[in-house]
Amino acid sequence: MNVLLSAYACAPGKGSEPEIGWSWMQQVSRVHDVWVITRASKRERVEEGLRREPSPRAHFVYVDLPRPLRFFKHWPGGVYIYYYIWQFLAYLKARQLHRQIGFGLVHHVTFCMYWLPSFMAMLDVPFVWGPVGGGESAPKTFRRTFTVRGRIYETLRDLAQVLGTIDPAVRMTARRSTLALATTQQSAVRLRALGCKRVRVLTAVGVSQEELNEIIPCEHRPAERLRMVSAGRLLHWKGFHLALEAIARVRDTVPSLEYWIYGEGAERESLEKLVKQLGISDRVHLCDAIPREQLMREMVDFDVLLHPSLHDSGAFVCVEAMTAGCAVVCLDVGGPAIQVTEETGIKIAALSPEQTIRDLAAAIEKLAGDSDFRHGLARAARERAQNVFAWEKRVDSLPEVYAQA
Repeated sequence: MNVLLSAYACAPGKGSEPEIGWSWMQQVSRVHDVWVITRASKRERVEEGLRREPSPRAHFVYVDLPRPLRFFKHWPGGVYIYYYIWQFLAYLKARQLHRQIGFGLVHHVTFCMYWLPSFMAMLDVPFVWGPVGGGESAPKTFRRTFTVRGRIYETLRDLAQVLGTIDPAVRMTARRSTLALATTQQSAVRLRALGCKRVRVLTAVGVSQEELNEIIPCEHRPAERLRMVSAGRLLHWKGFHLALEAIARVRDTVPSLEYWIYGEGAERESLEKLVKQLGISDRVHLCDAIPREQLMREMVDFDVLLHPSLHDSGAFVCVEAMTAGCAVVCLDVGGPAIQVTEETGIKIAALSPEQTIRDLAAAIEKLAGDSDFRHGLARAARERAQNVFAWEKRVDSLPEVYAQA
């Protein structure tokens, strides 16, 4: 059938939300004729991606705000105002396209926060919303460990969640959704409370077969060393400060430990100060962000991904690390809690900062002291990436999802 995808973020090779939009386009276009409404600012990258990986059944339609209105994106939190206006303009375009083409279904795939609306729900066709995230929040006990910037961010995010639940446009989106896909159980609860009639949990992230073929885990990692990696935006809720505290605790008991962090963001300066303050400059390497493809190639030479994020809905990096054959240590919250199993990593409860740091340190010591256990997790992680998160396998669920809608 003719499917309309609403993908505010859609571009190959960028990871995170743009990668989700791009991957959904690729998989839906294997089965259906698909029209993708996305931002004009990504046109060059989209067209480059289509030259590398043609999708003959995909058609892109570009929408953006008039230039005088784009200043919103540069305000703190202004991206949400920008997105709200973009959604309405995209709906007007979608309505025009529907008259010409006649869509059998509309699917909103990015930006997907349960407290932000999709005006695509107003089209008179079955509407699939998601995978929707945003239902996760950093536990209150951790907020005292955040910088002032981080505490302000969390307060504003809490406010946005509250306002979203009383926003008539958000409630309209929920009520008119034929099927809502939630990234986590927490988001599923929020969606039902908004009025979604049918909700199922479906992770937003995946990995392509091409990446699985290209990224081959290292078969013989030295048993006597422990190389750990983290990657992502350097933001307070990513929990890198917790990881550094844990590294400091095992500095003397795990002499072979190396910890590399790839990323850029507002918390970089505070993390650099914390590394010096803890006296772990000889163990920790803070590196600039690198392209997703390069990161995955680098990961094959690491043993463990350390991902102490406090409210990730998706966490692409966990699946990328599993693809590279890395065991995963993460917090038992949000998307990683679904992605990682006991066979592929260690999940840490997030009850308090002190408990989490202590348990992270214990997990690192366990992995360092038992190479057979560590390598077993790594092998199982790679198998899970192949069997569960390969986009080509996940496309098999599309007929079921769309038939349910």
